[in-house]
Amino acid sequence: MLLVYTHKITPRLTYAFKHICKRILGIDVGFTSKVEEFIAHDSLKMSYTKKPLSKEVFVISHSLLFEQGLSDLDIIVSDWDDTKGFFAAGEQSDLPYDIFAASFYLLSRYEEYLPHVKDDYGRFLVTESLAYKEGFLEDPIVDIWAYKLKEVLQNRFPDYEFPTRKYIVSPIIDVPSSFKFSSKGMLRNIGGAVSDLSKLKLKQFSQRILVLFGLKKDPYDTFNWIINRQKSVNFKFTVFFLIGGYSTYDKNVSINRKKFVLLIKSVADYCNVGLKASFLSLDNIEILKKEKLKLEDITKRDLLAIRNSHSKLNLPSTYRSAIELEIAQDHTMGYIKNIGFRAGTCTPFLFYDLDYEVQTPLQINTYHCMDFALLKFKSQLDKMQYLQQFIHKIKNVNGTFSPVFHNYTFSDEGIWTGYKEIFNAILDSVDD
Repeated sequence: MLLVYTHKITPRLTYAFKHICKRILGIDVGFTSKVEEFIAHDSLKMSYTKKPLSKEVFVISHSLLFEQGLSDLDIIVSDWDDTKGFFAAGEQSDLPYDIFAASFYLLSRYEEYLPHVKDDYGRFLVTESLAYKEGFLEDPIVDIWAYKLKEVLQNRFPDYEFPTRKYIVSPIIDVPSSFKFSSKGMLRNIGGAVSDLSKLKLKQFSQRILVLFGLKKDPYDTFNWIINRQKSVNFKFTVFFLIGGYSTYDKNVSINRKKFVLLIKSVADYCNVGLKASFLSLDNIEILKKEKLKLEDITKRDLLAIRNSHSKLNLPSTYRSAIELEIAQDHTMGYIKNIGFRAGTCTPFLFYDLDYEVQTPLQINTYHCMDFALLKFKSQLDKMQYLQQFIHKIKNVNGTFSPVFHNYTFSDEGIWTGYKEIFNAILDSVDD
């Protein structure tokens, strides 16, 4: 166990240290404010305060982990070997930056509580983030910092055997609309057909007619392919189904359609199934509760994970609703059109409520690459090469890669041509 001496043990401090030490490095960590206890400890130890006690591993502490509430932080980001760092610690410190305070800033999403510009959906913009502005969005910087700490500890405690973790892929399949034409009712399809003709979308009109007369498979119905790919690997996909009502923002098949219910049940036989919370439920816990109970009734299992419509997050209210409904995991945090690490890490972590100054039981699983973000690359080769480089960064810290694909991504039509190959390459990266 790593014993940390500090002048004050706070919820923020224990939260940051446990993520870096336990979740990333696999080291148990304890805390003490008693010098005698610290001196007597005969294994890994370090002090986190303003001045070292002796010649132990020492990191000069920033004030952030000892504060409460929000304050106007002056953040200066500087180069640090092959990465970046902020909250400089000074020459006495064994690490030039206070990685614990910096990690807390990123993990707690401190900047998202501060005044910021939002997009049309009310979402936090990537351009508002420190990581984007300072050029480290595409690096799992918290995990990189953790491995720098491990290096220091290994040099000081060469006989200690550090545990190792493995690179993991945790694929997400997002299902905002199970079918493009099927099971959507006569009125919706008549309206769609009229719209196709008025906009001269003759190919789509023809496709709609063929699907509705059973002469062609619905292009969004890629679930047999998804299940077959699930059968080929020993790790689980998580498939998120939208079952909320029809609205301006959500236009899936009605949950009252038998075909849709049977689809969810068949997928649940092979994959983990989560709830894609409707846009209207994000501000109404009663709607969210009804959607949760409905999905649980279909799958006959407790709901494990949630993902919000349009990847919208309202911190902290969105997460408090999930906690109140005893949902264990959230998979919403990420950027739709930008590849990278919104919370700076490729390791799942627990949500810290800054208003209440408490670590919660809700596990946050950030996603790092959505299919839409790859559309900016013109060729299939460019997409594949970029992904290989990105995955390499995660492999360097033995982290978890969480990509988001949609069921329609695997239609292999139009802009989605070649995405089956990309998904397969991601699955195969586990065995590289």
